[in-house]
Amino acid sequence: MTALTADAGPAAPPVAGRSPGQIAMARLRRDKVAVAGGWVVVALVLVAVSALLMDRVFGVITPNLPHQDLIDKTTLQPKGTFGGMSAEHPLGLEPLSGRDILQRIYAGSWISLLIGFLATLLSVVIGTVMGVVAGYFGGWVDSVVSRLMDIFLAFPLLVFALALGGMMNTFNADGEPLRIGMLVFIIGFFNWPYIGRIVRGQTLSLREREFVDAARGLGARGPYILVRELLPNLTAPILVYATLLIPTNILFEAALSFLGVGLRPPTATWGGMIADAVKYYTLPHFMLWPGLAIFVTVLAFNLFGDGLRDALDPKGR
Repeated sequence: MTALTADAGPAAPPVAGRSPGQIAMARLRRDKVAVAGGWVVVALVLVAVSALLMDRVFGVITPNLPHQDLIDKTTLQPKGTFGGMSAEHPLGLEPLSGRDILQRIYAGSWISLLIGFLATLLSVVIGTVMGVVAGYFGGWVDSVVSRLMDIFLAFPLLVFALALGGMMNTFNADGEPLRIGMLVFIIGFFNWPYIGRIVRGQTLSLREREFVDAARGLGARGPYILVRELLPNLTAPILVYATLLIPTNILFEAALSFLGVGLRPPTATWGGMIADAVKYYTLPHFMLWPGLAIFVTVLAFNLFGDGLRDALDPKGR
């Protein structure tokens, strides 16, 4: 009797394991809305970088150049229909000055995004350090840091910004780098308690985990545990909160420019353009385009941040 042998064929390849980062990226790619928001964010960053180069490095664009020949001397409004829109000026012209709106929105993109990114970075660094220290050491350290957070959260930030802007106007401190530094300081330094509370809460949970006890048992001291054990496990919530904080800071910068304590004219900023457009309510296009730029930027960051949060923490959905 002949034994039957089955052809087993080639051996199946071993199943490759995936890291938590790869799993999170797979979840993020499945979220089409978040991916679309991410691509818009990348496009906005590229636009801002190119605007900085074209405006301040190579001088290709002239966002502050007036076109008085295209302004009606009687009404002080752009000649033609729809606010002076034409092939040369697709989004129209500003009343009175005749400056090109498209160039000013393009040139203002790098300022708004730069302030939003730098202010967020400042908030994240301070909030992470203070939150980790308070959550890990506890005791009187936690009490002092928590009360400091309460003081900053109760601080009238908008009033302080207006006062500081008025003081700079009094001393004629109108340099652009100084103004940008002032906005970054106001927005970033006084907003760190929000992320500090999140990091503190996460640290209180992580410090009781087994890997932290194991590090202590091996003789690791506080600084080593903070940097090598806790911070890597806090990367996900910090990254998610940073993506959600950037649009908030961009809106705050626009609000401060709208109130007149941002960068001084004729420097192009989205908030400053909206402030100028308020006086010309009969020309809705003047306010529409900078408002639409802020809307698209904030929406893209929020959609990407929400998708990133769901990808990194699916249980928190």
